[in-house]
Amino acid sequence: MPGFFEALSKFPKREPKKFYVRIDGVDHEVTLQKKLWANNHGEENLMIKNGQIVLKPQENKSRVGYTELRQADMGYVFLDDDIHWPDGVQEGGMTWLTRSE
Repeated sequence: MPGFFEALSKFPKREPKKFYVRIDGVDHEVTLQKKLWANNHGEENLMIKNGQIVLKPQENKSRVGYTELRQADMGYVFLDDDIHWPDGVQEGGMTWLTRSE
């Protein structure tokens, strides 16, 4: 195999891999760690602020309400006051109402 090592030494060196993150339709070159971070958080949740890639501020989401058993005009009547055994519906019974925080 004459000339093998000579040909191998003339082989062009591989460039280091470049990583890109697309924010608002523009590709930005980043490190591997920043690319993994961006993939973890989702590129749609990122923005550019002061030349740095940061997370967008979170919107205030409405809190989930929970139900509460209350007296109502028409509602359930429970057998032996056990909420797991409704016995019927009548005036002045109890009903589940959603209460928001």
